[in-house]
Amino acid sequence: MRTTLELPDETFRDLKMLAVQRGVTLKELLRTVVESELARAQFSQPGRRVKFPILDSKEPGTLDLTNAEIEELLT
Repeated sequence: MRTTLELPDETFRDLKMLAVQRGVTLKELLRTVVESELARAQFSQPGRRVKFPILDSKEPGTLDLTNAEIEELLT
């Protein structure tokens, strides 16, 4: 798909110089940057939290569990 971008002259010059430094075309650089940003946005969706189990320990600061016990807690 083709599209038109309006960029400030300084931004365009900076992009062009970066493309030259990386040895790629401006088109390749822009596609890579957009794809990278899209991938990053997918992993940083607000509201996605990982919940870890709360574990009791006989001695605070220590936890002596086998791999099997850890696996059981995580399932």
